[in-house]
Amino acid sequence: MKLPVHLNALRAFEASARHQSFSAAATELHVTAAAVGQLVRSLEDWLGMPVFQRASSGRTRLIPTEAAEQALPEIRAGFERLASGLARLQDASPSRGALTVTCSPAFAAKWLLPRIDRFQAAWPEIELRLDTSHKPVDFIAQRIDLGIRYGAGRWPGLQAEKLMDEEIYPVCSPRLMAQAPERLRQPADLLGQVLIHDLSMDGHADFPSWARWLQQMGVAGATAPLRGLSINNSAAVLQAAAEGQGVALARSVMAHDDLAAGRLLRLFPDLSWRTPLAYHLVHRGEGRLPPKLMAFRDWLFAEAGAAPAASTATMPV
Repeated sequence: MKLPVHLNALRAFEASARHQSFSAAATELHVTAAAVGQLVRSLEDWLGMPVFQRASSGRTRLIPTEAAEQALPEIRAGFERLASGLARLQDASPSRGALTVTCSPAFAAKWLLPRIDRFQAAWPEIELRLDTSHKPVDFIAQRIDLGIRYGAGRWPGLQAEKLMDEEIYPVCSPRLMAQAPERLRQPADLLGQVLIHDLSMDGHADFPSWARWLQQMGVAGATAPLRGLSINNSAAVLQAAAEGQGVALARSVMAHDDLAAGRLLRLFPDLSWRTPLAYHLVHRGEGRLPPKLMAFRDWLFAEAGAAPAASTATMPV
């Protein structure tokens, strides 16, 4: 039996079955829900049979037919073998010495780039390429080797290893502190300051916000609208704080170097709050990593001062 001309239809079907939703599959595949639905319909036309039945329990969700459910394990295994084959071709290409790493622009600016010269000195034969973007990327289509992502540790199709946990605390410039030391003695005093809000992951339920931090510290009135400056880049948030434009809610990994250099001061050092989010090293789960990827992985964990997790969870591709 010949495969469908467009393997994208199979990919759309697998993602839709895993998420039980066209819209969630569309988010993963970086297309529209309508495009996913059209691809699935093209697969059904080719097969001459439906692959989904619809069920409703408070909300509409996609349920694979019995035949489709039985076929899914082999389809997923096929995609894993295809990904492995493509990776072998990439390793055999003339650019096999290149290593492409994706991360957010803010993480690159505040943590990775100040340290990257040490990796290049240790591994001069590896050409490093950084892909900095806030948007999710397709590791296969965009030929990404490794990624550094901030979140809860679950990304479909990728294996994640926790790299660094993070602590959340307020910071300000030495100049701002010198101007008003008596007005910043306790968390409630922050309600009278210009607060710099980080919108880089606005909408994520666990992303630290001023309202949540103040509530954790027992500050009354923290649910009211908070005046201040809003910025959608974590590095720019810290830069604004360093320039004395207000008080920022810092993430410890991002703020580490600014604190060490004295560009920022931590307020209320006796108070601590940790977010459930963390930095993770992510890659395709295809067995042992090639030598150049292992070299970067080991260097990254050494720089982070962390030991790699003993076990990792692989999400289905």
